[in-house]
Amino acid sequence: MKIRIKGNSVRYRLTRAEVEVFCNTGYVEEETVFPSGVFRYILRAEEGVAEPTADFTRGTITVTLPASAREGWLEDTRVGYSNSADWNDPGALSILVEKDFACLDNTVEDQSDNFPNPNAEC
Repeated sequence: MKIRIKGNSVRYRLTRAEVEVFCNTGYVEEETVFPSGVFRYILRAEEGVAEPTADFTRGTITVTLPASAREGWLEDTRVGYSNSADWNDPGALSILVEKDFACLDNTVEDQSDNFPNPNAEC
């Protein structure tokens, strides 16, 4: 799982295997170890949640999706989930969780588990 943070926006990108784990268990976690501590980022599903939410506690960002997000996301064409925050409002936290597609340019990063890019030509 990759995370991108810019200003007041948080974006998670998940590989095929990570989406599969999320759909099966409702939970995916990643961590980065620093000399002074561990930074964690978590994606979880929860009943009673209407849209993506996020919180930051004790060095951990937790993004929560509705439990229904687990149903069929791996197989369907839905790219991801976002909250209804105003992306132009610098005070609103914008959340985006999406499938990680293979890049169309030449990159050295291993993309073997990424979703096929819908913009790739056959």
